[in-house]
Amino acid sequence: MQVYNSCDKLYKSLDKFRENDYTEIVIKQTKGAVKIMKRSVYSLVLADDVIAEIDKLAFKMNTSRSNLINQILAERVQLMTPEMRMREIFSRMESLMGSPFQAMSQTSDAVLALRKSLNYKYYPTIKYSFELFRSFSGCVGRLKVNFRTQSKSLIDTVSKFFELWAEIEEKYVGKYFTNGVPCRISDGRLERDFYEIRTGGLSDKEISDWVSGYIQLIDRCIQLYVDNCDKPSQVFDTIEKMYIQNLKDGTPIL
Repeated sequence: MQVYNSCDKLYKSLDKFRENDYTEIVIKQTKGAVKIMKRSVYSLVLADDVIAEIDKLAFKMNTSRSNLINQILAERVQLMTPEMRMREIFSRMESLMGSPFQAMSQTSDAVLALRKSLNYKYYPTIKYSFELFRSFSGCVGRLKVNFRTQSKSLIDTVSKFFELWAEIEEKYVGKYFTNGVPCRISDGRLERDFYEIRTGGLSDKEISDWVSGYIQLIDRCIQLYVDNCDKPSQVFDTIEKMYIQNLKDGTPIL
């Protein structure tokens, strides 16, 4: 999507570049290969009215002036930046998730937040927040799941589910991690880090499809557990089978 079509004046205003000593290393992935993008501090002479418009747009997009200018220039010269790639991945995830998941306003280019109502009295909200890391390899990202509810009984029920979920994950994929599955549970909240399990890089489709599938799976299992928490052994077996089936479908990420 072209969002910078009205910014032609910016390109004409890049009158002077001066590279300083400060540099930052950023990871860029192109056609499956991970490359290093070096960021340096430059001095730019720009028109005041151009900067005013840039700042307005940066505020609306919840990003910084420097990052927005970087995105504009990258688009102009047809370079894929990490932020562009994140937008592509999140756009595909939103499309895959569909109804009844609802996208929330983004607080960062690197985070996609979704919410969904639980079929339970008062219809409490479940929030799924997925943060993508800039490398797109190794530790790919982090999923946070939490509930907006004041019901202590529901928080206790959900916490028990997360403990059950962590037990199943440890049983089937714990062997791939030195210190066990990277999962943290507290007061009805779950955090789970995702890792690439093969070398060679991940495509946008692999990341978006797998993370979307994981969120949909855990969401179905939460609802199943809440509906049948009075039959713990039976529901455990069903959830375990659903988890195993998801692994059988193949995964580039754990």
